[in-house]
Amino acid sequence: MLQPFEVYAVRYARHSGRRAAQNFIDGDSHDGFMPLDYFVWAVRGPSGTFVVDSGFDAAAAQERKREFIRCPGDGLRLIGIEPEQVRDVIVTHMHYDHIGNPDLFPQATYHVQDAEMQYCTGRCMCHPVISDVYDIETVTSMVRKVYKRRVSFHDGVAELAQGLTVHKLGGHTRGLQVVRVFTRRGWLVLASDASHLYANMQQQRPFPVVDSVPDMLEGFRTLDRLADAPGNIIPGHDPLVVSQYPSPRPELAGAIVRLDADPSTT
Repeated sequence: MLQPFEVYAVRYARHSGRRAAQNFIDGDSHDGFMPLDYFVWAVRGPSGTFVVDSGFDAAAAQERKREFIRCPGDGLRLIGIEPEQVRDVIVTHMHYDHIGNPDLFPQATYHVQDAEMQYCTGRCMCHPVISDVYDIETVTSMVRKVYKRRVSFHDGVAELAQGLTVHKLGGHTRGLQVVRVFTRRGWLVLASDASHLYANMQQQRPFPVVDSVPDMLEGFRTLDRLADAPGNIIPGHDPLVVSQYPSPRPELAGAIVRLDADPSTT
């Protein structure tokens, strides 16, 4: 019998100046401010603790003009997870906001799709419109981890523990993967940037940073198949996540929410 995992979203940064027209390929006829939040996620259960993505640091926030809230490692410590003890980090994809802080998890194995490493170290990076959302230092750090035998590569679907699998969707990047995890609410999917916002998947309107529009649209269908209910799909950057899900403790309101708990709305 599967044992459920606890799942947390840790908010570490924000982009308040983002406009709605920037969040959809076809823009938005009612353009106004539509902020993005930045998260790392933690999955904790009987078979261990898995961290999903590693965020970025204060220097990257300043360079990219993002509002930095706290180091992702400090956010994890607030729920009792010591980064130095984490053994597994799942990399949904290798954009700058998902694989920063390369020294934060010194004992961890990083789980990456073959296609993502090939994509971000290959000919596609000759085009600035694609490479600008990658960071050469963090990509290079991941290559170093390969040579240190600290990267576990996957091709498609892989089970990392009972009740925890990764699934390659592509779309946003060539090797983007999502995380399917069994919780007390059934199967939940951490969609990461397969859908930045609830509106992207609900309205079938892709985010404009995209490798393949057809793959992204098919990815929305895959998310529906992987989750037990539409409300069990967690987008990668939507501020509604923080407002819909409860914090594990009152003092963490607005900073960390528990995704395996019942949301206030779906």
